[in-house]
Amino acid sequence: MRVGDVVGRWPVLRQLAGRDPLGLASSARSRRTERLAPRTRRADRVVESVCPYCAVGCAQLVYVEDGEVTQIEGDPKSPISRGRLCPKGSASKSLVTNPLRLDRVKYRAPNSTAWESLDLDTAMDMIADRVIATRDETWEETWRDDEGREYPVRRTLGVGSLGGATLDNEENYLIKKLFTALGAISIENQARI
Repeated sequence: MRVGDVVGRWPVLRQLAGRDPLGLASSARSRRTERLAPRTRRADRVVESVCPYCAVGCAQLVYVEDGEVTQIEGDPKSPISRGRLCPKGSASKSLVTNPLRLDRVKYRAPNSTAWESLDLDTAMDMIADRVIATRDETWEETWRDDEGREYPVRRTLGVGSLGGATLDNEENYLIKKLFTALGAISIENQARI
């Protein structure tokens, strides 16, 4: 390889000698960048989805190659986000591809120092039993004020819900309905973060 060939490939020289004095087009490209192709081009299929992080509902395009998610991008056809995603939405691929992601129920018994895996049916039964028991133990049919007047309240202060930022509007609506039906009054979500 001649020195002249190497020097001639330097981007600064191409920029100054060519038709691209600002270095925004051809002078900024190399042979390697000319060969690059976007990861999305290799996808077998593209699945339309919605970002799971907040209540905005930004549309996403999920690129799948050989059954694995390879890229997640904003959907330009969306009237809500017009192809843009916030930093959390842009990083949502890690929700499904991170090797540290938990994919089974973990349970630590009281006073235990070790976690054990449970099947989903067992975990759901344990949760339901504990919610019902706590509701029964803390149920208030009526409430008395300082003057002894009694008011019907039909509530529990022993059960509450704090939804996470990955819940969408519909999930928060259903959670609100569930906990209201249980008599809980401490219900909040973090969908706005």
